Amino acid sequence: MKTKTKLLSFTFLLGLTFTLVSCGKDDPVPELDQEVITDVTLTFTEVDESGNNIGTSMDFLASAEGGLSLGGTIQIETITGLESGKSYRMEITAYNGIANEDITEEIEEEGEEHQFYFLGSAFVGASSFMEYSYDDTDMNGQPVGLTGIVNIDDNSTSNSGEIRVVLRHDLDKSYEGADNPHWEDYVQAGGESDLDLTFNVTF
Repeated sequence: MKTKTKLLSFTFLLGLTFTLVSCGKDDPVPELDQEVITDVTLTFTEVDESGNNIGTSMDFLASAEGGLSLGGTIQIETITGLESGKSYRMEITAYNGIANEDITEEIEEEGEEHQFYFLGSAFVGASSFMEYSYDDTDMNGQPVGLTGIVNIDDNSTSNSGEIRVVLRHDLDKSYEGADNPHWEDYVQAGGESDLDLTFNVTF
């Protein structure tokens, strides 16, 4: 009788051990589908006709502690200080404040998978007063948009608008129209958005 009881106890313990080990292995580890970006800065520097930087740079920040694409409160500074009839180099930097990581380098290194589009009333529509041109390329010679030139119309009838910045990931850059920085139908080239931010601009 004692032998039978010991055998049952051993069997129970063996089964319990197996169950605990199995649960430990099967527990899912949550993963994020995309890189977290908490801060995006647009830096404007006036350039001359040759494209050389002149004057002082101006920084404008969009930030969210939990990530700009993950909901929550987003704070976006209004872009001011630009002047009509002038040209500016616009540079974009992205940062993950949670992991203390510079995402700009990752976008640049994986440039063939990323591209920015610049929309909103400042760039698109009858009342638009800005025009953007890419000033950087990926390893295949296709545009990225971390750096570009913004020209402001000297005869603009409007002195305010919106700059919408969209970062697409895994798009088909060879798709017709994909090389247009103001292409509103960017979804046709596939991929997904890593960022979609709207800055107000006045001058």
